[in-house]
Amino acid sequence: MTHYLEFEKPLAEIEGKAEELRALARANEEMDVEGEAAALDAKADTMLKELYEGLTAWRKCQVARHPERPHCKDYIEALFTEYTPLAGDRNFADDHAIMGGLARIGDTAVVVMGQEKGHDTKSRIERNFGMARPEGYRKAIRLMDLADRFGLPIVALVDTPGAYPGKGAEERGQSEAIARSTERSLNANVPVISVIIGEGGSGGAVALATANTVMMLEHSVYSVISPEGCASILWKDAEKMREAAEALRLTAQDLQKLGVCDTIIAEPMGGAQRDRSQTIEAVGKAIEAELKALTARAKGDTMRKERREKFLKIGSKGLAA
Repeated sequence: MTHYLEFEKPLAEIEGKAEELRALARANEEMDVEGEAAALDAKADTMLKELYEGLTAWRKCQVARHPERPHCKDYIEALFTEYTPLAGDRNFADDHAIMGGLARIGDTAVVVMGQEKGHDTKSRIERNFGMARPEGYRKAIRLMDLADRFGLPIVALVDTPGAYPGKGAEERGQSEAIARSTERSLNANVPVISVIIGEGGSGGAVALATANTVMMLEHSVYSVISPEGCASILWKDAEKMREAAEALRLTAQDLQKLGVCDTIIAEPMGGAQRDRSQTIEAVGKAIEAELKALTARAKGDTMRKERREKFLKIGSKGLAA
């Protein structure tokens, strides 16, 4: 059953009517409804195109959070071979919100990691909705140490509303763990590629997205705070999230203009949830092409220097220019 977003309700009605007609035809073979159903399909395609060509920042947030979008685990299973997961931070526990390990993409050996939100109630609770605790970021640091030691490129798939803000996480040094993960990523001597596949929320995303190349799916978002959180702080009203989303400049298109995002990966019409396999394939091709380009010039500490220059330049163009 397709999950429709709030702004897709008119589309849901049309597609629902087309499916009802086809269901009636299946029940009664003498009925010929294909012509009418095809007309409804055409109308739905036109409406879908109109809706997604003019998405506001807030609607992009809704699409980025869509529960049927492919998640980190889906990308790893589809794109990477010989995946060997590594667990635990060798200090406190294994955080299931962050998964990662050794793998191959094409013929290239890499370390892959990312936040996993889960796909149903049980897995979402197990994965803590993609919100990592300190041990998750320390696991990421361990994976990056391993990559640096053996000269393996790092691929990070980012999809989180933010780091977990609970009492236990704060007691175990959440902010320090995020800062250390960001620092480790900045200092890696191997190529680092990050792909924002859904939400890139706050420091929880930056900890894995401090990369040589930051790629974003067309309808993903990346921001220092959620629109609801921003609205609650600035206007004391979470219902002003639409205004906050516009002000935050959190879309892939805005962030490319600002020099934060390097590459935008196109999504199928209607978002990644409409054609998961096509989206995953597009992400795989983008990662492989970028790995080839970065690996060709990865000598000595070139990658670390390029990464430093990239992040020092952020803010020198776009709105701040």
